[in-house]
Amino acid sequence: MQPILDIADLRKSYGDGFEALKGVSLRIEPGEIIALLGPNGAGKTTLISTVCGITTATSGTVAVGGHDIIRDFRAARSMIGLVPQEINLEPFERVINTVRFSRGLFGKSPDEAAIEKILRQLSLWDKRNNQIRELSGGMKRRVLIAKALSHEPRLLFLDEPTAGVDVELRKDMWEIVEGLKADGVTIVLTTHYIEEAEAIADRVGVIAKGELLLVEDKADLMARMGQKQLDVQLSAPLEDVPEALAKYDLTLCDDGRTLTYSYDTRAERTGITKLLRDVSEAGLVLRDVVTRQSSLEDIFVGLVHEEEEAAS
Repeated sequence: MQPILDIADLRKSYGDGFEALKGVSLRIEPGEIIALLGPNGAGKTTLISTVCGITTATSGTVAVGGHDIIRDFRAARSMIGLVPQEINLEPFERVINTVRFSRGLFGKSPDEAAIEKILRQLSLWDKRNNQIRELSGGMKRRVLIAKALSHEPRLLFLDEPTAGVDVELRKDMWEIVEGLKADGVTIVLTTHYIEEAEAIADRVGVIAKGELLLVEDKADLMARMGQKQLDVQLSAPLEDVPEALAKYDLTLCDDGRTLTYSYDTRAERTGITKLLRDVSEAGLVLRDVVTRQSSLEDIFVGLVHEEEEAAS
């Protein structure tokens, strides 16, 4: 199957020598939701802007649905919807006219049924005749999505779509994304909210300093790189980890009542059985034992930290 987005060795440099993108390659299949995670300045927005034709690449190629974004710009751009970070809407225009206008910009013929479907999908139909200035921040962000969907794109970029949105609206947005996926729309999401990627993404990409560190199936990534932690909760507090347990590289929590042991879930032996026996032999009384799986945030922070250490 032809990828909906095919990026090959994409580079973007500026006159002062700064490299915003350093040989990024990425293939995205139709119907995927892929989350791009990275700190501020990592290159996420530059990557999206280049694919959308807002920024010109220094080198490399990008094809959308088989259309090169330079040689066949109109066909490529017509397949893309973009929801930017900034809310930049005409405050005195009505919601429905804003969406109609965006559809017309792409040369699409008027289709009131299509506009109504989009507005209903985004819970905007009841607000269709409201002026933009009358809407809440969350509703304005929905209008941005409606504008991006007005010309029926097959690839939707959401650049920090839930920035400044409260938790309830953020969860609503996740449901909207799932609905778009069900309609066959491919979604590329950039976000600072790790739980967003964990909740809705099929694959996760981590980008830092203009380089794509990895792109991997979310579940596979967490299984491959995630660690589990065993919290050994004690009946009485400790001041220090006993010498007899030093070989386990345990962490003693601030209250002195919990010893934390990290282990690789892929290892042939976790060492837990021996640890618990040695804890007992050290004269410590157990109150409880709890296991925790590393989150996607732990993995992301670790990857970016490794990249920073390698660069320094």
